[in-house]
Amino acid sequence: MKNGMSGQIRRGIAANLPVAASVIAYGSVLGVLAAQKGVGWQQLLFMNLSIFAGSAQFVMVDMWNPPLPVAEIVAAVFIINFRYLLIGASLRSLFQGSSLGHKSAVMHLVADENWAVTMAADRKGGTTTYFLLGGGICLVLAWSFGTLLGHRMGAAIQNPEMFALDFAFLAVFTALAVSLWRGKSDILPWIGAALFSILGEHYLPGKWYVVTGGIGGALLALWDNPQRRKETEKEIST
Repeated sequence: MKNGMSGQIRRGIAANLPVAASVIAYGSVLGVLAAQKGVGWQQLLFMNLSIFAGSAQFVMVDMWNPPLPVAEIVAAVFIINFRYLLIGASLRSLFQGSSLGHKSAVMHLVADENWAVTMAADRKGGTTTYFLLGGGICLVLAWSFGTLLGHRMGAAIQNPEMFALDFAFLAVFTALAVSLWRGKSDILPWIGAALFSILGEHYLPGKWYVVTGGIGGALLALWDNPQRRKETEKEIST
């Protein structure tokens, strides 16, 4: 079991190395912005290890104006990270039989990227939570390296958008999303998620469009797949 566990962790690290390069790139953008906002490197590192959520950290740094609006920052981070409820639900079968401590430790290192890589690997032949953990270890190290490197460069780079570093996040997740495409069965939920997100962004304040898009797409996927709906109803009843 030990060799299997370490082997799965190494596989997860290796599978996420191509993604890690992009994580370093857009992490450096956050580091630059954090330095310009007056966020110390110790605060940034603590943020990386305790929150480890790129989109939420970008919002936090953007709102980092003294006196800090703590309540607003907490609410914004909660809304943005609400999607992890859906991500956690999608990993239910992978965590089957795991202890609460194991689930908590691994889920803390789940990001959009290693989740997507793990889901793709699982569809191709199965994997374990240690593969997911290996990906998380790889990405948290890459993220921390990128953000701290960007923080060091913050005084020298006045306009990071000039270098298109802020596009790295969009590019890498678009590539990951394409790898998860399963064909016609994904058309309705994907289009629905996009429409719900657009409506949420237009009519709701803050970052609620992240939640409306995710929940809307998940409900449409469930509605459009009778077999999956029956399995979900069975799980709820038990």
